[in-house]
Amino acid sequence: MPRQVDYESRRRRIAEAVCLLADEHGPEGVSMRDVAARAQVSLGAVQRCFRSKEEMLLFAVDHVGERITERVRARLASSPARSAAALGHAADEIALLREEHRAEARIWLAFVAQAAVSEPLAGPLRTSYAALQDLFVRLVAEAAGSGSPDEGAAPPDPRREARALLALADGLTTHVLMGHLTAQEAEEVLHTHLTGLWERLRATP
Repeated sequence: MPRQVDYESRRRRIAEAVCLLADEHGPEGVSMRDVAARAQVSLGAVQRCFRSKEEMLLFAVDHVGERITERVRARLASSPARSAAALGHAADEIALLREEHRAEARIWLAFVAQAAVSEPLAGPLRTSYAALQDLFVRLVAEAAGSGSPDEGAAPPDPRREARALLALADGLTTHVLMGHLTAQEAEEVLHTHLTGLWERLRATP
């Protein structure tokens, strides 16, 4: 009887190889033949999983996004419900500032750079950013609901605050990778912004 192939497991294995090669050479330097060698599978196996290099890269982008999302979910599960702490934990994970996430940050930014000249890559990345923004909108709204705003004060706009926080977290990733800021300095910038946000929300950090 022919051996059953776990295609999803193989696709994830290939995606990991794509990420490693994208980290070394950028997405444009990734070939299906090199991916096959790095994943220790045949070229035919890669071609059976993905019809083209573009399809393979798109899957790898989603793969990285899913890993980050899973960590965010895990941090949120351990955070107090409807709290400003949950918002801070999510922002910390998305910024990818910790040393163990440095390679992941390089890979993500390599895909972002390639997306600037590749609409097929840009589409999924826009979808990922939209999902992260929606998450921040929900967390800001929940944190605002748990606070005690001053009487007569206009409540912060969750969407505007979410956009600012996502842009900051995303920008800090680049600043740390380029060496403009240390990870500790970036954490301080993020903490300062969150403290100001907590004050606007009248929530307790």
